[in-house]
Amino acid sequence: MKVKVFKIRLPEEFLYKDQKMLDDFLEGNEIIKVETAFVNDECYWSVILYFDEQKPVKNMVKEPKIVKYSAENDSLTYDEEQILNALKLWRSEKAREQNLPTYFIASNKELMSVAKYKPAKKEELLEIKGFGKHKIENYGEEILEILESV
Repeated sequence: MKVKVFKIRLPEEFLYKDQKMLDDFLEGNEIIKVETAFVNDECYWSVILYFDEQKPVKNMVKEPKIVKYSAENDSLTYDEEQILNALKLWRSEKAREQNLPTYFIASNKELMSVAKYKPAKKEELLEIKGFGKHKIENYGEEILEILESV
């Protein structure tokens, strides 16, 4: 098991780059445990990942990744805005409960995609960019309940 520490700075000019670095790392490694802490003095999240490296499989042709739905720069209808606001409120509460930054639960783009796509079951959540098995297992039911109630 190895350990890697990331610094997620909150100012807008750093946030995207720091998140991208973390996302790229998460994609290529098997995460065993995550610890987070907010560093007040310097206003950033410290993320400690305990992981095993995934060994690339040699001489294996990779299947192309399925293109997933993503609401890039789409504008939202009034109803979709209501769904998005309900999802953001849920995400804030969930992040507070789990002592995590909100973007660990789901990014704004992911929530916007859910509001646009309106999945009715967990399998449909898999079709949205950013939603994998882990996120759906942890939050899928609650997200679907919000979609039904709004």
